[in-house]
Amino acid sequence: RGRLKKKCAELEVECSPPKTTSRLLDKLVEHFIESQIVNPAFITCHPAIMSPLAKYHRHDPELTERFELFVCGRELCNAYTELNNPVVQRERFTRQISDITAGDDEAMEHDEDFCVALEYGLPPTAGWGMGIDRLTMFLTDSAQIKEVLLFPQMKPLNQEETDKRIAVAQGQIKR
Repeated sequence: RGRLKKKCAELEVECSPPKTTSRLLDKLVEHFIESQIVNPAFITCHPAIMSPLAKYHRHDPELTERFELFVCGRELCNAYTELNNPVVQRERFTRQISDITAGDDEAMEHDEDFCVALEYGLPPTAGWGMGIDRLTMFLTDSAQIKEVLLFPQMKPLNQEETDKRIAVAQGQIKR
């Protein structure tokens, strides 16, 4: 994370706190890759740290089998092969807890029920999402998804709610 912080500072790429590894990587990708895409293009093989639900790449476990479709600097589609290994999924959820504790509201909470379901067996599964919200953003030239969402109130508004979310996430870790 230290090298990423230094590189962002050196390249004048802004990243608001918390400066977690996944957020720093995301800001660099956003600045140097996503914003430069005009014609339809796919970004593939995301780092595993940025894709906690995606299956690790068959040739490199540090990457995932994931892609995103971008057009005119905007993400239109996100797709990945589902991770179906409960041991690896628990490890990834556990790593996300430190990001939640640091205040990252995009980090995944630990979902033990999901991990137990994986233990029963999930066949190879994949999916893609191209929500009407992203398509509406693209067609209306909206800068943020909350400009087109019908229910933007779903996000916690205060520190008390955020603290509660962190406590719940930490309490769900079972060893």
